[in-house]
Amino acid sequence: MTSQAADGPETVAASRRSKITPEREQEFFDAVLEQIRECGYESVTMEGVAASTRCSKSTLYRQWKTKPQFVAAALRSARQVRFGGIDTGSLAEDLRQAARIAAQWGRKDTALHQALGHAIMQDPELQKALREALIDPEICALQDILRRGVERGEIAADHPALPYVPAQMFGVMRARPVLEGEYADPDYLVRFVEAAVLPALGLT
Repeated sequence: MTSQAADGPETVAASRRSKITPEREQEFFDAVLEQIRECGYESVTMEGVAASTRCSKSTLYRQWKTKPQFVAAALRSARQVRFGGIDTGSLAEDLRQAARIAAQWGRKDTALHQALGHAIMQDPELQKALREALIDPEICALQDILRRGVERGEIAADHPALPYVPAQMFGVMRARPVLEGEYADPDYLVRFVEAAVLPALGLT
């Protein structure tokens, strides 16, 4: 029995993965996400990412087997909670601050959503990875902002507009490039919050 057989496939796979440092792995992830933004999901290939990162395509296939698995891993590596530190003591100001922060990363995330649009409808794993990385963390953080507003007595817990705030915030970021040909910048998103979100919540 060879040592490879004795170790078993899981041990061998772990050994192979250990040859890539976390920093190098992140280079691969950054490269594939950037190429998706620029070229669209369908145009991106494992060979193209390998060429741009100066590695062999066998390295990528050995690590992730298929393009969807590779992209799903890259999406999960991008997971961040950008709204997590917002707590000004005022619901209205928290939402304005969320708008400013959203605009800082909204262009890149919106481009990624658009580029993945068809693929995520066809691949449940990609859709799940996108939600875990870029959608669910921010929805949870927005819900925390709203919950604190309820706890402070600024808005009733059963206010009918509360469940729709995440859809308003994320929807306008995705829709503006389609409707107006421009990404939502900080001024635009703050104006949107003041003109649409706050009035819907009964806040001035």
